[in-house]
Amino acid sequence: MLLKLVWNKIWHKRLSSFLCILLMGIGVAIISLVANLSKQLEGNFSKSISGIDMVVGAKGSPLQLILSSVFHIDAPTGNIPLSEVNNLKRNRLVKTLIPLSFGDNYRGYRIVGSELSLLTHYQAELTEGKLFKEDLEVVVGTYTAKVLDLKIGDSFESSHGLDSEGETHEEKAYTVVGILKPTNTVLDKLILSNLESIWHIHEHEGEEEHEHEVTAALVKFRSPMGLMTIPRMVNENTSMQAALPSIEVNRLFQLFGTGIEIMKYLAYLIVLISGISVFISLFNSLKDQKNEKALMLTLGASRTKVFTQLLLEGLLLSFIGYFLGIILSKLALFSISKLLSETNFTEINIWQFGTVEIYLLVMALLIGIVSAALPALGIYKVNISETLSRE
Repeated sequence: MLLKLVWNKIWHKRLSSFLCILLMGIGVAIISLVANLSKQLEGNFSKSISGIDMVVGAKGSPLQLILSSVFHIDAPTGNIPLSEVNNLKRNRLVKTLIPLSFGDNYRGYRIVGSELSLLTHYQAELTEGKLFKEDLEVVVGTYTAKVLDLKIGDSFESSHGLDSEGETHEEKAYTVVGILKPTNTVLDKLILSNLESIWHIHEHEGEEEHEHEVTAALVKFRSPMGLMTIPRMVNENTSMQAALPSIEVNRLFQLFGTGIEIMKYLAYLIVLISGISVFISLFNSLKDQKNEKALMLTLGASRTKVFTQLLLEGLLLSFIGYFLGIILSKLALFSISKLLSETNFTEINIWQFGTVEIYLLVMALLIGIVSAALPALGIYKVNISETLSRE
């Protein structure tokens, strides 16, 4: 009964109520969106670089090298001689080295030549078929297979470059021999073959065996000594550059960090303004309806009951605002996840709920309580006889 009465009050002044709910919703949505997005991106980035101490590639931007070779979301910095990569692999401080060769695509999805150790690194398993062994055999990531509708035995011709508008390599077709189980890594959106397949496809461009190149290599060291000495040695004594994923990813998040903090502060300000609007709405309500409240007290309603009614109104406005904010946040995450998915960037789980949603609920309810309690306390100061005599 009391809840129905409060809802009728909210509906009666729906314009001001809508403003309170909207402000609370926008603030909650921004905080939830920024917190979830930054947490998931940082987690996915950290997962992707796990087990990779160093990446070597052509000289250029270290961040571009990491983005192109680890996350496959940028153009490569160039190619490097296979001989130099093999020399590095023989270094006693290097535990594993996984060469990568890429630069072609099929309908926008990258074809990456490597070794089976790449699948081992990401703990990938087959859902059907077999691993690539012969030239022009490919294993397809689960997401790519689904989007491109690729099945075991299908053949296709690749295109030069990293988008679907490049020149097609005719008369040399890849054959799908395996499809991977979901790994929640970059492999899900790649097409994988051996290195020889990439070289074979480009033989008509003048490539010869002694001139073989790769695009990059993922390196893991045996001990911290390798991390201290080899990157400098590579940068100073070879035609390659060495980039450290942990440093570049931290640098990337530092670039985003300032903007994220500004958005958070803006969101908190909006939530505060929402609390003020709830306060003003209830204060005006108490002021405009003082006669009605006095009549309620005369008819037997206790001041505590009237106070509770006003308090419940503030709580309900805040809760609806919180609920609206969570919905807006999930819709925004859904849109962002679709965009990132199309650009092969990373996966975002829109249904992930964490402590931030709990904190936001507590914050919203506290704001509702405080904003409602301050004007509601005025009910204890209402002079019944004086108020009704004025009427």
